[in-house]
Amino acid sequence: MLLSEIKTIAVLGAGTMGQGIAQVCAMAGYKTLLYDIDSSLLQKALGTIEQNLESALAKRKITAEFKKLILENIRLVNELNDVHVELVIEAVVEKLEVKQQLFAELEKINHNCILASNTSSISIAQIASGMKNRGNCIGLHFFNPAHAMKLVEVVVTNSANGELIGLMKQFVKSLNKIPVETKDSPGFIVNRVARHYYVESLKLLEEKVASIESIDKLLRSAGFKMGPFELMDLIGIDVNLAVTTSLYNSFHQEVRFKPNHIQEQKVLERQLGKKTGKGFYEY
Repeated sequence: MLLSEIKTIAVLGAGTMGQGIAQVCAMAGYKTLLYDIDSSLLQKALGTIEQNLESALAKRKITAEFKKLILENIRLVNELNDVHVELVIEAVVEKLEVKQQLFAELEKINHNCILASNTSSISIAQIASGMKNRGNCIGLHFFNPAHAMKLVEVVVTNSANGELIGLMKQFVKSLNKIPVETKDSPGFIVNRVARHYYVESLKLLEEKVASIESIDKLLRSAGFKMGPFELMDLIGIDVNLAVTTSLYNSFHQEVRFKPNHIQEQKVLERQLGKKTGKGFYEY
């Protein structure tokens, strides 16, 4: 397949990452299906995209005509059988069995479709294990917020062929993003390195070395755009914990990846960050 043959893209999952990826694809001129089984979540996602575009319009980054065109490129669907596309980007819940089932079903609907996962920690090879043609599966890991962050990890399994890898790098560039190729290993590159930004900061808090505000302030002053607690609130404390737990298990419970009980307690109390109005900070 050539890049010019990719006309329509499906983004699975209308959560924070899915809606951001859908916006990026629509802005690049691709006809974009945004799929979710929850119709109310689809409408909420479209509203958020419209807000993002309105903000860009107010800052004169886009024109009113371009905003209209972007929204026309997006179609909401909640039936998987309606997903007939050249490329799928999956951004559903971080559960292996859910992703495996989706990909197995989509392979039947779209025989030669490229199936990409936005997973931040699950093995792409595991996700592809139930597929007949595993060579059509690859990882495209965007970062939050997807419409603003430039980096995309192109996650390669042993089954992926060179043509697919090259095509996906071209595709990422067509979105005005920067592709970085990485092997299919726990946490890939960024999340593996970033774990310690969160884990060590949580240890400092646990040991009462400094307050949440002080740790965030000091790390911002060191050059980071956001402190670790601000960033966990933005990402979602539950999502961040899930990635940490996945890496911890993937590395055979190495202590350096061990999840922190402070974060676990936040999740139990549903204090998940910005999306619930309270995390390490109140919103």
